[in-house]
Formats: sequence, C-alpha cells, structure tokens
Amino acid sequence: MAIRNVSLWRSIDWITIILYFILVACGWLSICGASYDFGDTNFLSFSSNPGKQLVWAGCAIVLALVLLNIEKKYYEMLAYPVYFAFVILLAVTIFVAPDTKGSHSWLELGPVKIQPAEFSKFATALALARLLSTYGFSMAKRSDVVKMIAVVMVPMLLIVLQNETGTALVYLSFFLVLYREGMTGSLLAVGVCAVLYFVIGVGQSENFFALMPVNVGEFIVFLLIPLFTALMVAVYGKRAGRAWWIAGLNLGGTLVAWLFSRYVIPFDICIVQLILCVCTALYLFGVYVVERYASYLLIALFALGSIGFYYSCNMLIDKLQPHQQMRILVLLGIKDDPSGVGYNINQSKIAIGSGGVWGKGFLNGTQTKLNYVPEQHTDFIFCTIGEEQGFMGCAFILLLYAAFIIRIITLAERQGSNKFTRVYGYSLASILTFHLFVNVGMVIGLAPVIGIPLPFFSYGGSSLWGFTILLSILLRLDAERETRF
Repeated sequence: MAIRNVSLWRSIDWITIILYFILVACGWLSICGASYDFGDTNFLSFSSNPGKQLVWAGCAIVLALVLLNIEKKYYEMLAYPVYFAFVILLAVTIFVAPDTKGSHSWLELGPVKIQPAEFSKFATALALARLLSTYGFSMAKRSDVVKMIAVVMVPMLLIVLQNETGTALVYLSFFLVLYREGMTGSLLAVGVCAVLYFVIGVGQSENFFALMPVNVGEFIVFLLIPLFTALMVAVYGKRAGRAWWIAGLNLGGTLVAWLFSRYVIPFDICIVQLILCVCTALYLFGVYVVERYASYLLIALFALGSIGFYYSCNMLIDKLQPHQQMRILVLLGIKDDPSGVGYNINQSKIAIGSGGVWGKGFLNGTQTKLNYVPEQHTDFIFCTIGEEQGFMGCAFILLLYAAFIIRIITLAERQGSNKFTRVYGYSLASILTFHLFVNVGMVIGLAPVIGIPLPFFSYGGSSLWGFTILLSILLRLDAERETRF
C-alpha cells in the first residue's frame, strides 16, 4: 500500500483559492466604503476598521497555511476531540462571557474578542463528516440517526442559551447535508410544514373572521394539519382511499362547524378543528396497533406534533427578547415600526435603491457616509455595495458567491468514495449558502434581522477566521483526493 507523492501545491485547487482572495479583497473594499467619512485622511490606519480587517486578513492567511499543511488523517482522527472541546467551550462561554447587547457569546482575550460559535461550525462539520463516514453507519438505523441529529443540535442549543439565535439558526443548514447523504425526504417535508405553521399561524394571529370569534391563523393551520396528514397517509401509508376519508371528514366537519357558527351561534370553530385533528391522530395510532405498520405511528406523531408545534410558536415568541419579537412581527407584517426595529431595513433599502444601476462610486455613498444605516460595516455591509456599486455591483458579488459555492460543491462531488471529504464539503457549501441568503435577505427586507454576517465581507475577525478555517480544511482534504492506500 503506497501513497502517491504528489506535491500539496500542485494538487490544491487554485480556482477556489483565487475566488477566496477576490471575495476577501472585495469585502475589504466594502469595509473601507462603509467606514470612510468625507475628508477623513486616517481611515486606513491600523486603529480603524479597514486597518484592523487587513490585520485579521493577514492572520487568516497565516492560519490557512498552517491548516493546509496538516494531513487528512489528523483531521479524521481529531474530529471528535475537537468537537467535544468546542462543545465544552460553548457551555463555558454562557457563564463567563460578558453581556454584549443582550448576548453572552464573546470571549475577551486581552485586546482581542472572539466568538466561539463562529469556530464551532468547522468542528461540527468535521464531527458530522466523521460520523457519516464511519463503517457501518446507516440512515436506516435509528441509533445512528439520533447520533447524527445530536451532533448538530447540541452546539445549536448551547448557542441559543448564549442568546445568539441568529448564529444558532445557521446549524439548520447541516440538515441539507444529511438530505444529500440519504436522509428521508419526510424530515424535509416536516420542516417545510413547520415553517408554514409558523409563518401563517403567527402572521395571521391578530386577524379574526367577521362576525365570528375565529382566529384566521389558527383556523388555517388546523385546516392544513389534516390535509398534510392525509397526504402522508397516501404517500407513506400507501392507502389513497384512507387518505381521502381523512381529508373529507376533517373538511366536512370544519364546514358544518363554520355554517353553525356563521348562521346559528357564533363560537370558536378552531375547537372543533382541534378535536378532529386529535381524533385523526388517535385513529392512525389505532391503525398502527392493528396493522403494525410503523408509518402510521409516525404519521400520528406528526399530527400531534404539528398541534404542539403551533401552540409552542406563541410561547417561543414570548421568550424572545423584545427587539427580536418586534423584528419577526415587522417581517410578518403584523407590526409597522419604521422608526424602531424597522429602521435598519428601511434605511438599508434606501441606501441600495439610491445606488441605481451603476452606483455612486467607491467612497461616494451618502447614506453610509452619514451613518444612516446602523451596523453598516458588519451585518448590513451589503447595502454599502448596493449604494456605491449599484445593481451591477450587487449582481457581480452574488455571481461571485454563486461561482464560489458551486466550486465547493464540485470539490465535494469529485471525491468519489471518500465520504468524509464529501460530507465536509457539503457542510461548508450549506453554511455559506445559508449565510448568503439570510444576510442579503434581511438587508433587502425579505428575511428577519437575525444578525449573521456576510461571509468574507462583514467586518470582524471571528467570522473571517471561521470561514477561512472551514475552507482551508476542505482544500487540504481535497488535495489528498488522489491518495491511494
């Protein structure tokens, strides 16, 4: 068994490296634009944001060189120890980190502040890749599925306890990796249903039907639950006739309750819908007991879980910080707060719109120079691109990201039987995609402001180093793709 003696620098993917440097350079120029004030002659000093970012970029390159010289076998061997070390660090951070805008996620090491949550992403990606590439691992084994989900959820929950909800949500992107590796599509369907329940249930929670004490959001959700349940019975239970009966009885019962409430005695027909949903779940459980077909048990649990999830949504909203609650309510159209939490989004839209097609030019953005956009050098850095470079500049950056992500997916797919590298590569691609869509979405008002950075663009060392570590490890793993044992 021999290993090919191939030089690292000949086998490394230079296309990805070039795209990385272009993104970092464009990000630094954007930080310059967001930090520059008219007439300022000292904005490139090392005490300024551009100067500090330049130092962090230099340190990131040194860090990348170190990681590129670590052999793949060590990443596989140390995947679990590194993961558990970061889990412990995340837990400790909850208690020792100072309060920073309501969160306890930043550790102060002298003059430097780091966010462990940014670095735990690569540790989670390594642990997930190690688990899924273990001999004998199978998505069909419940014990393996539980381990797989636990690897993702443990750091996510610890970050939630740090009051960093936005960063915690990034970990949901790992489920895209699991779907690529053979996870059943039913879990993805459940996730889509949960999003619909939340958006409709919370978004319509303050609307009521005329002449009836019926909450619109609750009514629609309890109409969707039996319909989705019936669809699952048809697809996974293999009984289309039974699915039609479930849908028909629920819709018929709802219609009768509606007519009675509308024309006889007004009452909350959602109570009838709730009873019908519970009866449907009990019926499916009975079918499972008689026929011993596990799919019916899971579908019954889906119906009951949907009910529980809907009622827990309002409880979740109540547990969020007031500013977080308002951001969600503004996004869903329940509240209008242009001078409060909606101020950031409104000013960001104005800045991007003022850039027009070609933009105002580098360092010539008036909205950003006059500091109308809060956090314009961190979470809202994309609005600086829109104002200074216009629509064409934004399109170029998005195409650059698309090329970068597609290249990473290409690296992952060319691994052949090397599952460890493939899973890790898709983890990086999923994290980048999530950051890109959510950050740009919140800047243009299509997503809630949850405070996650734009990769390689937002000001800050933790984010830049975190993504550099993720990428450097993948480049090293890919460089050994021709290794033969």
